[in-house]
Amino acid sequence: MEDHSTTMEKIVSLCKRRGFVFQSSEIYGGQNGAWDYGPLGIELKNNIQKAWWKEMTQLHDSIVGLDAAILMHPRVWEASGHVANFSDPLVDCKDCKSRFRADDDTQISRENVEARKCPKCGGPLTEPRSFNLMFKTSIGPAEDSSSVIYLRPETAQGIYVNYKNIAQSNRLKIPFGIAQVGKAFRNEIVTKNFIFRTCEFEQMEMQFFVKPGEDEKFFEYWRAERMNYYPKYGIRAEKLRFHHHEKLAHYAKDAYDIEFEFPMGFQELEGIHNRTDFDLTQHTKFSGKDLQYIDQDNGNERYIPYIIETSAGLTRNVLMFLCDAYEEEKVADKGNDDDWRTVLRFHPFIAPVTVAVLPLMKKDGLAELAKDIQNELKEDFMTDYDQAGAIGKRYRRQDEIGTPFCVTVDYDSKEDNTVTLRFRDSMEQVRVPRSELAARIRAEIKNYRRV
Repeated sequence: MEDHSTTMEKIVSLCKRRGFVFQSSEIYGGQNGAWDYGPLGIELKNNIQKAWWKEMTQLHDSIVGLDAAILMHPRVWEASGHVANFSDPLVDCKDCKSRFRADDDTQISRENVEARKCPKCGGPLTEPRSFNLMFKTSIGPAEDSSSVIYLRPETAQGIYVNYKNIAQSNRLKIPFGIAQVGKAFRNEIVTKNFIFRTCEFEQMEMQFFVKPGEDEKFFEYWRAERMNYYPKYGIRAEKLRFHHHEKLAHYAKDAYDIEFEFPMGFQELEGIHNRTDFDLTQHTKFSGKDLQYIDQDNGNERYIPYIIETSAGLTRNVLMFLCDAYEEEKVADKGNDDDWRTVLRFHPFIAPVTVAVLPLMKKDGLAELAKDIQNELKEDFMTDYDQAGAIGKRYRRQDEIGTPFCVTVDYDSKEDNTVTLRFRDSMEQVRVPRSELAARIRAEIKNYRRV
């Protein structure tokens, strides 16, 4: 019996087949831990980023944006603790050469580590050794200790070192936040599960600066805000849960993860952390600059702000939206019990293509009329045009990439200036005047509810 469940293998296959994600440098055998986003993938990723950016900046008066440089002064990473502490314990099998993170039970059990026994071949393991996750390179003409620089392993530090510049230049008063989307790099011991864990990825982070003593209130506020965000864009609430950290990072007072149920089980999607005043205190010590906030509304009171962090992986969000949207649906069509369609039920705001325009035939002026309609719609929507093959097969191609609406132009369109509007989720078709088409699509997007 054919399996119609959602698996990672199916997601990977669809992504390559339809141009969402390709293996980096594939013609050379591929580069581990790196992926290229194709035409549909970059539209999906950009739409997810725009939705997050709108949520965090446009809808919050107290949050502004930043784009900090990837290359930062090396002392930044000394202050943050990354140079000394940003490492994982690594073990290798002496026989099969497999490599494992010794602290990750999904890769190797504690019993295997303690018994020094490889879970793959039973061979002997090396002693655990520290493996720094930062990529190190050189800047300038000489390659010596004075030229060492790092590719940033997170985007947050760029926010911390700019917090006072931003507060002063934009006249911001606490509480306020700074949001950033950007690339980060980690020399992961083991990359796995497609784009879930990679060496090069993008983060969507917001650091919210608050008065000490008010941190717990804002921590709970942002925990609720971030959990309520994902269902707005069609993610099923039952696929999300909180995970409370019992073992905290050195900088954290409290921490929760929002986890999503991927095909491989519940995994971290986004972290919400109470980072206290650790980061700004460290940068004050290492830079020699006073990073205290001066509260002019309270008698010029001075203090180092506490920070509530929300940190989500953009590329991991892409995988979540793909996995949550993917469905193989049985279609009741003329008694054919073997008729199934693959559909991505993206929210229209997220979908790479919003509207596909399809002429019923390529001849008799239908193609030209369809192109005219596409040109009208592309001012407001991301569109696609497809005239190859039977109309049913074209609908299925659009279903597979998650296009919410298809517009079919037929012979009646030439006579009465109407078109057929098809809905991806229900496969319902309605007749709409061409003059009302854009307004109808906008209304359907505004009122969209996932079925």
